[in-house]
Amino acid sequence: MTIEISIANWKNWKGQGQTLAVFAFQEENPVLLGLAKPTAAALVAIAKADGFKGSEGDTLLLRPANSDPAERVLLIGLGKKRDFSLETLRRAAPKALRGGEKLGLKKIAIRAPQVARTPGAQGVELQALAEGLFLGAYRFDRHRNVPEDAPKPVEEVALLVDNVNALTSKAVARARTYAQATILARDLINEPPSRMNPERLAAEALKLNKSPISVRVFEKKELEKMGMGGILGVGAGGAVPPRLVELTYKPSGKAKKIVALVGKGITFDSGGLSLKPAQSMETMKDDMSGAAAVLGVFSALAALEPPIEVRGYMAIAENMPGGRAQKPGDVLKAFNGKTIEVLNTDAEGRLVLADALSYASSKKPDILIDIATLTGAALVALGHLVSAVMGNDPKLVKAILQAGGDSGEKFWELPLVKEYQQDIKSKIADVKNIGGRRGEAGTIIGGLFLKEFADSPAWAHIDIAGPSWTDSDQPYCPTGGTGHPVRTLLRYLESL
Repeated sequence: MTIEISIANWKNWKGQGQTLAVFAFQEENPVLLGLAKPTAAALVAIAKADGFKGSEGDTLLLRPANSDPAERVLLIGLGKKRDFSLETLRRAAPKALRGGEKLGLKKIAIRAPQVARTPGAQGVELQALAEGLFLGAYRFDRHRNVPEDAPKPVEEVALLVDNVNALTSKAVARARTYAQATILARDLINEPPSRMNPERLAAEALKLNKSPISVRVFEKKELEKMGMGGILGVGAGGAVPPRLVELTYKPSGKAKKIVALVGKGITFDSGGLSLKPAQSMETMKDDMSGAAAVLGVFSALAALEPPIEVRGYMAIAENMPGGRAQKPGDVLKAFNGKTIEVLNTDAEGRLVLADALSYASSKKPDILIDIATLTGAALVALGHLVSAVMGNDPKLVKAILQAGGDSGEKFWELPLVKEYQQDIKSKIADVKNIGGRRGEAGTIIGGLFLKEFADSPAWAHIDIAGPSWTDSDQPYCPTGGTGHPVRTLLRYLESL
């Protein structure tokens, strides 16, 4: 889908697309945004008669007399103005696309509401609108036969604004970059696990191996020489050997900071010998969502050109119960020399991250962030919309929360309770990979385990077990992988 920006000059506008989408606030009367007052008043009278209030998510298709301002006008409710946010706009934007699909349109015009008053704030608002459009157009249909009579996606959007300038163009371009990065992550997650195995995921990373990004893949023999016992232990039961992928982005000038992103890349998680129930495996192709997010972020860096060095690490393996699979009671040695007693092979993400985090730490980044579908406890505690964040630097955690608020992705800070550290002490190794038998504070225990391997003054752990996948269609994400938290990470990196 393409977005073309043009000025909303109603005197000269000839009704591009013949259908115009207009946003409306829910007040005493619906408040149509961006239309001339006489035109808006006439449409409001018709809309009220048909019961349109402007509530969030409400839509109404009108055919105005004299085709003013267009042959068809699609009204889209934003709810009350006092509750309006950028996320409201992202969620509302795909309503225009769905309306166009129902009408069989290839092109639709959308009047940007431009609620903000300053040019800078309007640019941010326009980016949110465009993000909602680009992400709302996403479909993952490559493995199914789409019925011929299924609605066809809208191919072009004419986005009408008050002024076309460098800010508006930049806003839409940035939205496209953010969306494409998120969509890459979604595609990687949604692929069947037999196709998106460790070899294929590493190959996808190698596609970015072009200046200013370099990519290196460490395979089994190299991992053995490096002492990557966690990755090798988890991958021992799989038919496809594990990998560690290292990506590096360097800015054109001197880097202001060095940020390392570490992603869990379990391409399928059966639980290993601690086998999961069958139903719990149905979506376990998404257990590489952390690595997919890292790759999504790197796909956008060349376009965004942040003045920082970014390093990425994808710890990739499949957790299978093969004949050589690790066993409960085994002891592994991580890259930093610490030993781990494996009591549950289904707590495997922290094992591969132990190697990747300690390897990333050895290169002394200023900031270290890991992203992982780590614990089911995070899903129980925070549901499918909120990720858990914890770390050793309050400023870093706060910055991630702020970037999440700007992106519309939700996060909640959990404490690293030092008294729980004793729960992962082992009698035969340095640490064990699970806590107490009752499973209390599972998400925090996971974070405390990772802290043993994250040797950085500024480290944050993001547990995305809930938001990485959606079982139902959301406003701008269909069922499947979500690409969370790619947009948050990009906003954070651009803020440095």
